[in-house]
Amino acid sequence: MPPTGTITVPRRFLALWFPFLPANRLRIAGGLNAGPDAPFAFVEKQKGAVRLAAINPLAGDEGLAAGMTLADARAMVPELQIYNSDPAADEDFLDRLADGCTRYTPNVAVYPPDIIIMDIGGSAHLSGGERKLSRSVKEYLGRRQITVRIGLASTTDAARALAEFSSGHHNSEMCAIEALPVAALRLDAEGDLGLRRAGLQTIGEVASRPRSAIAARFGTRAVFALEKLIGAAESPLNPRRHEIPWVFERRFPEPIASKVYALKVLHGLLEEAKIRLIEEDRGGRHFEASFHRVDGRVQYVQVETGLPSRDTKAITRLFDERLDTLADPLDPGFGFDSVGLRILRTDPLKPHQSQLEKEAREEDNSAEFLDRLAVRLGRNRLLTFRSRDTHIPEKSQVASAAIHDTTQHNWTAATQAEPPVRPLQLFDPPHPITVIAEIPDGPPKRFRWHGKSRDVTRFEGPERIASEWWLGGDDPLGAGQWTRDYFRIEDTSGRRYWVFRYGLYGRETSDPQWYLHGLFA
Repeated sequence: MPPTGTITVPRRFLALWFPFLPANRLRIAGGLNAGPDAPFAFVEKQKGAVRLAAINPLAGDEGLAAGMTLADARAMVPELQIYNSDPAADEDFLDRLADGCTRYTPNVAVYPPDIIIMDIGGSAHLSGGERKLSRSVKEYLGRRQITVRIGLASTTDAARALAEFSSGHHNSEMCAIEALPVAALRLDAEGDLGLRRAGLQTIGEVASRPRSAIAARFGTRAVFALEKLIGAAESPLNPRRHEIPWVFERRFPEPIASKVYALKVLHGLLEEAKIRLIEEDRGGRHFEASFHRVDGRVQYVQVETGLPSRDTKAITRLFDERLDTLADPLDPGFGFDSVGLRILRTDPLKPHQSQLEKEAREEDNSAEFLDRLAVRLGRNRLLTFRSRDTHIPEKSQVASAAIHDTTQHNWTAATQAEPPVRPLQLFDPPHPITVIAEIPDGPPKRFRWHGKSRDVTRFEGPERIASEWWLGGDDPLGAGQWTRDYFRIEDTSGRRYWVFRYGLYGRETSDPQWYLHGLFA
């Protein structure tokens, strides 16, 4: 066949597996109630039982694994911290990680809950080869303290399997694939068990058998999975649908050695991007500037905004402040030969007359202030509170990174005619107090706190709050999951307190304990 003049680029795929993605997501969002050295897990209800959906590395070190019942996990690790599983938040976090991976290739596919696969066949040479690109990806994620394992292969299925199951170095890709366990075929539990009962432990052992024998005993699905894994069948990549690429670049006929001029060029690119954003009624949320030196080194600088923006002055100011905080300052070396700008995330942004709309102007000013704080302090150190779907007072709000939280949180406020239902100051954990009541399950008549007795003149209640029994023994007060009866009380000096009796008398305990949970005034 005569040559056609077309160069065929070999397909190469880099798979990223995030074994602790929910834990990494929660830590980055600032939502951990315990310290970073505590084992914790995420739970969800499966087939009538509360089971572990995901764990952090420390929980794994204790022998815990996803799929275990919460009761079994508690028996092994009594101090285990529990969080509700949030698949939607995990998928959004995986999408944001995929956004960052587009710096290496535009062909990025997301496979929830924890896999990203990149087609690097036509882009690896831009990073100095496959090994350097792989190392760069691991360093990029490592700086964010994200646990990742990678697999590199000629098919998507093989790359994914190597990322998840490979446990050592091999002389060739095929040797590495043949050494994988049969779980890499991703069959159902019955098929996986059948292979192992037949004495087939590795992919190599399965591949050595006639395909007809495998199909007859384990079905055509096992044959098809094997063929895709070893590259005998097509294993296409399904990359994410990209919006119109927001990429801008300015090349120089001669290298420039002035950092100030390079920043002016960046401002010009932002002005160019603003025109397109206005045409599309969109605003940027995540901007990345790239400074390309003549020696091949590229320095990337990223900034994010809490709200969509196309205010070039504000975004330029964020870049200036980001550059001032870099541990590795922007160094032109022998000069820059180009400056680039990518907008990694955009959201709809309708124009408004900020001069006439006072509330909109105040919102813009607040958002800009938060963006600048996030640049200086770090986006994960700037937190906001959002409500959580729970009746337990100390769990009713959770801290999250303000830069990513654009939801309007409307907290219910008491009317002027009614006293507040919840105290302004909440003690976490609650303070134990000694209470005298007429009957064990009655309201308090007198209580002792900080060594001083106080007589109760008025009370409201009880307000009964049941425990979250389905989450297991996660009550910081210990002793089990008991009911709380809350009272709003007032002493002789007019001070108001929020106290509760822990445990139903006669049903949960014979000696209920009392706690002070907050102060109204």
